[in-house]
Amino acid sequence: MEALPPWLSTSLIYLTAAVLAVPLSRLLGLGAIIGYLGAGIAIGPWGLKLVTDPAAMLHVAEFGVVLMLFLVGLELEPRRLRAMRRQVFGWGSVQMLASTALIAGAAMAFGVDWRLALVAGLALTMSSTAIGLGVLNERNLLPTTAGQSVLSVSLAQDLSAIPILALLPLLALPGAASLAGSGGAGWWDALRAVGAIAVVILGGRLLLRPALRWIARSDTPEIFTAASLLLVVAIAALMHSVGLSMALGAVLAGVLLAESEYRRELETDIAPFKGLLLGLFFIAVGMSIDFAVVLAQPGLVAAVVAGFLVLKALVVWAMARAMPIPLAERPVFVVLLAQGGEFGFVVLQGAQGAGVIGAAPASFLVAAIAISMLCTPLLLVACDRWLSPRLATQRGPALDEIAEPQQAPIIICGFGRYGQIVGRLLNANGLSATVLEHDAEQVASVRRFGWPAFYGDATRLDLLRVAGAGAARVIVVAIDDIDQSLAVVDLARQHFPQAHLVVRARNAQHWYQLHARGVQHIERETLDSALMSGRSVLELMGWQPHAARTQAWRFRRHSIDLMTQMAPHQHDENRLISLVRQGRQQLEELWSREREDQQRQRTQRGAGWQRDDGRTREGQDGPAPGSD
Repeated sequence: MEALPPWLSTSLIYLTAAVLAVPLSRLLGLGAIIGYLGAGIAIGPWGLKLVTDPAAMLHVAEFGVVLMLFLVGLELEPRRLRAMRRQVFGWGSVQMLASTALIAGAAMAFGVDWRLALVAGLALTMSSTAIGLGVLNERNLLPTTAGQSVLSVSLAQDLSAIPILALLPLLALPGAASLAGSGGAGWWDALRAVGAIAVVILGGRLLLRPALRWIARSDTPEIFTAASLLLVVAIAALMHSVGLSMALGAVLAGVLLAESEYRRELETDIAPFKGLLLGLFFIAVGMSIDFAVVLAQPGLVAAVVAGFLVLKALVVWAMARAMPIPLAERPVFVVLLAQGGEFGFVVLQGAQGAGVIGAAPASFLVAAIAISMLCTPLLLVACDRWLSPRLATQRGPALDEIAEPQQAPIIICGFGRYGQIVGRLLNANGLSATVLEHDAEQVASVRRFGWPAFYGDATRLDLLRVAGAGAARVIVVAIDDIDQSLAVVDLARQHFPQAHLVVRARNAQHWYQLHARGVQHIERETLDSALMSGRSVLELMGWQPHAARTQAWRFRRHSIDLMTQMAPHQHDENRLISLVRQGRQQLEELWSREREDQQRQRTQRGAGWQRDDGRTREGQDGPAPGSD
């Protein structure tokens, strides 16, 4: 039997490992990244030995990080980047300098040569941009304060490539190179690096947009995709040729194109390649862990990993307090910046090539960095389960729980994006409401805009009493968390039966749980907004506005009626399927009859505004949908 070509067998191994490991990791609640890392360990030299040269794949897979940072750059319009300059150059520099100083100082305290200590500090200070932004994207945290801060510090670390790589030859041990010669080469490399950045910036402003416009005129989508990849590959090659981080060039290119008309098309073309190559990068990192070094000195490796994680975490936590970052977001911020990073590998390779450190300590530090990257998803899971819930329930230092009895006839529990809309509508119509919100920072925020919100956990009976629930006519439950929402409903039904409950349902299952408790006024948070979008589509397709409104209203009523019918049969799948089919058929038959009736009875177009019962103000049916 003919052997498989190397490229085919390698592809088979990598794709099989990813397809098996990532879903299993997600099933265990560990996230996709640790699945990729685990797959790399399993197929690597210290696992099944299916791949024996992880370094070769690591070089290829690093392009996934480059593509990811190019997409990040596309989201950073120049004016936004200018607004972030304080975080990038200010807090980014604080993180770099403070972490390097602490790690190098600790190493020197244990008798390590100052040159090796400084290189270790510079290498271990770096954080993994790939894991950091991958986690933020996976959890949709990039728009948050912590997410933007992680991005800012990551950009600062990439920008530090120029001075770090220029510094390495100057740290060469005696005999590796003459100081003068190394210094001259170092400064020449620095000038080349600055020149490459200038070429990217000037070329991006003067040439990129006209070139993309010319390619787009060919009206060949696959050529535009090829041009998008060529752009990133060319810039990465330029950065690599002068010894800079390819990721830095990708960010610069993305920023230069952030305001171009081709921004969205570039994102669409590159995103699939980015996801696949980023997964390969994590697999390659898992394969690159040298377990021979780890097994030779497991205690020392564990101590180094724990030591630099703790030192960096202290620096980053102090930054989080000073920036300030919301308390509930700090664990993610700290964990993502405390880990080691892929650029640490580059620093160690450069230092080894310059003769600053030997192969053995370089392999040791590479293993420490890789293990810290492997531990990051596990630390995030630990924070999610034990630390973040506690921080989320802690109140701010300047806020006290609601203490004075309130008399408003309406209580709003939860004042996020949903509760604020309810509160603004009530306020606009002259109705006062007592607002209870468990997030102290959210309370402080809405108070700055004049809202009389109170800090308090609405799942506590005593606080509900103080808020006036005993005499309230309506209690609005607009809490995000489903379990907390149900807890408030249970308390209100048991202790405040005089109050009508108006409850936000996050999804259909939440709706069913509320319906089972006898709540009558339930609003699914996405139903009406989706129907408004549907109304807009009908109007754009030629329906009269009042006809589109009526169809949306009838669909809403039908959807609620169908869910009410399905509620008693939640555990009978066959019955549920039957009810859904019957409901769809009934709705189609109803609309078909209405279209026929309207076609027969229509005497003129646009005859009056439809009421909610489907009749016009003159008692006649409105025009048929699509009559225009």
